[in-house]
Amino acid sequence: MNKKLVLSLPPEVAFQPEKLQEFVKKQLNISEADELQIQLLKRSIDARSREVKVNLEAHIYINEKIPQESEYNFDYQNVTNNKPVLIAGAGPAGLFAALRLIELGLKPIIIERGKDVRARRRDLAAITKDHVVNPDSNYCFGEGGAGTYSDGKLYTRSTKRGDVKRILHILVNHGAKDDILIDAHPHIGTNKLPKLIEQIRYTILNHGGEIHFDTRITDFIVSGNEFKGVETQNGDKILGEGLILATGHSARDIFELLHSKNILIESKPFAMGVRVEHPQSIIDSIQYHKPNRGEFLPAAAYALVCQTQYDLKQRGVFSFCMCPGGFIVPAATAQGEVVVNGMSPSRRDSRFANSGIVVSIEQEDLKYEAG
Repeated sequence: MNKKLVLSLPPEVAFQPEKLQEFVKKQLNISEADELQIQLLKRSIDARSREVKVNLEAHIYINEKIPQESEYNFDYQNVTNNKPVLIAGAGPAGLFAALRLIELGLKPIIIERGKDVRARRRDLAAITKDHVVNPDSNYCFGEGGAGTYSDGKLYTRSTKRGDVKRILHILVNHGAKDDILIDAHPHIGTNKLPKLIEQIRYTILNHGGEIHFDTRITDFIVSGNEFKGVETQNGDKILGEGLILATGHSARDIFELLHSKNILIESKPFAMGVRVEHPQSIIDSIQYHKPNRGEFLPAAAYALVCQTQYDLKQRGVFSFCMCPGGFIVPAATAQGEVVVNGMSPSRRDSRFANSGIVVSIEQEDLKYEAG
């Protein structure tokens, strides 16, 4: 027998498997002789009232095993000798583009100006300790992109970005905890991400893909308005059927290269601002309505949004990349820049929280001369 349950429980019950089992058995009048298995489907925290609850959706199996089959199949083929497609950047977009190309029977060749996750750590230490920025290896550039040593939040407000659940399963398949499949705001943590990113690299390489670290694109090879490949800083030529630009926002030399080649690039609105830091205990007390969050509740997060008037126009101001129990890190990509980012380890156990507070910048705010 199996059935679906929707529950609203105190944190000390929801986050302790033994207590949860006891509650469900009592709720459904299940005898001690019966075997109960609980498969959690969704989990979220409801802190709107003074008494914080954890909302759960679960499948209950009585004297039955939880089905083990997955709705996703990640049986990647070997593409060593197949048509190559180039990818600029080994951040999230580049890595997942590579996995998708393998599924489609194409050979991904990733070209990454930065270093692999292990070698990259030395350059991050140089930024923190000596204030020396390597323009090709820093908190933005390198294997995994800005997210590897940032935070690892897995959340999108968009419902039109493809199969989000499938992406989460790919991450679990490469070492992420399966909690990310059920939590309303899943999070991996900056201490866990490097190993996971490394495993994705092995999947790409083991199925015939290539990854070139410490390799920066300096020119496109074009013949008769048809893309043929790229040239690198060492003068090497890497050929491919096409190029996926997964550079992130800080590869300004690539944008300049596109412009110099008369390839259309369009500006779009963005947001900029500052990062604020506060004691995590203050956020916990505000969000959970009590001085201490206790043993079972996670470090509390928040989201702020408001409209303000500037130059006779309404403009959005909002929080971005809120990091409970986290740290602020330097994210400059060149010497002399003052740029910061936020990150949280998987346990979110820092005494501080931080968040970007940003304002929308519209296209009409940018004064420039075309051409």
